[in-house]
Amino acid sequence: MINRIWHGWTTRENADVYEALLKKEIFAGIQSRSIPGCKGIRLMRRNVGEEVEFITLMLFDSIDAVRNFAGEDYEVAVVPPEAQKVLSRFDEDSQHYEIREELNFGNSQEKAE
Repeated sequence: MINRIWHGWTTRENADVYEALLKKEIFAGIQSRSIPGCKGIRLMRRNVGEEVEFITLMLFDSIDAVRNFAGEDYEVAVVPPEAQKVLSRFDEDSQHYEIREELNFGNSQEKAE
């Protein structure tokens, strides 16, 4: 399994707009592509000074599955133009890590409020 990690930052004023764009359009578009080997997306958000940082974690079966999503140059970040308009900065490349161990503890997977 491969975890694809990407960071983007926006202003506090644009943070809710960006999060809504991710959830309603970008993630829905990725899901509708039914990309073979793409297992899901996790979104994280935190305030950092005057900015808001977003991290997306995408889970894939393999690097070939990542290529199905991002193309042959799979390390390049996939950031749609509408997202770039509300981001103040973002990673130009995504990082990819092989998952070596995963432990789940009881009901710890409950959705955060």
